Amino acid sequence: MRITTKGRYALRAALALAEMGKNGEMVSISSLAEAEDIPSVFLEQIFFKLKKAGIVRSVRGPNGGFAFDRPLDSLTVRELFDAAGEELTLKLCDRQERACDRMSECISHRVFASVTDQINKYLDSLTLKMVLESKKFR
Repeated sequence: MRITTKGRYALRAALALAEMGKNGEMVSISSLAEAEDIPSVFLEQIFFKLKKAGIVRSVRGPNGGFAFDRPLDSLTVRELFDAAGEELTLKLCDRQERACDRMSECISHRVFASVTDQINKYLDSLTLKMVLESKKFR
């Protein structure tokens, strides 16, 4: 498993959006890009995916921008990564790209599949609100 730049930027930008738009105010891509030092072109691509997934909404125009479309306590880190196109699966073995006739009896495959499952369960349980309110993450 590898969280790419796209996934890291999606999480950082979402947390910045939550802090900058606390009362549902629209926040522009340029404001988020400046606050997080992320290229605005990259953020536009990420936010297009987040909008398509129903995580954020947007308004065009001079006072436009993005805001969350759902409460932060209902948005999980896993949903954010999934919407951004981040694959959260451990690479199980070198045969992952092709069929493996040992898959059903491979113990190491089951170990890595279990670890992937545990990570995804944790990210499913972690809401954006929890991340913002927890001192553990600061």
